Amino acid sequence: MSGWDSYRTVHGAELRAAAREFTVHGWPVIEESPTELRLVTGVTLDVLEVPAVIGRGVCAQLRAVDMVVPVAGTPTGSWWYPVTAGAVLPADLLATEGIVLHTAGATVLAPPSQVPDGWVHWRVSPALTGYRVPSADLIVSAAAGSARWRSDRERHPGAQRPAAAVAAGMRS
Repeated sequence: MSGWDSYRTVHGAELRAAAREFTVHGWPVIEESPTELRLVTGVTLDVLEVPAVIGRGVCAQLRAVDMVVPVAGTPTGSWWYPVTAGAVLPADLLATEGIVLHTAGATVLAPPSQVPDGWVHWRVSPALTGYRVPSADLIVSAAAGSARWRSDRERHPGAQRPAAAVAAGMRS
């Protein structure tokens, strides 16, 4: 057996094991191809996909309140969070580039899917949370906070202290 065939056999076994694990915990999946596994949204869960920079902000906010939720990363620079089904994005997130709420039967590549650019992988495994899907309101609120913080930083790069403090010659 060539190295490539051996690799495909092992990866196929990983995909089947992941599909079984998701199914056992009520996460609906479709095995799309020998290299892809997809979660189906809309009934048990939805998926909020955000750019990695916003995802890091979401995780920082959750860490600050000692919460751990499943997070997947993609090789294209986005992170996604499984959330309770039925969420709606607020207007400010609808207007934010790269934020997508996958729902109503949409499918999302799930770990350990392989795509041309690399692997979809768990940044925080759902096994660490007992496969509990966090509240959509919690994750959407954290994403909105992270997006606001990011846009404030872009409008005022390097702003760390009030202008009055700088004018008065104060140092931090």
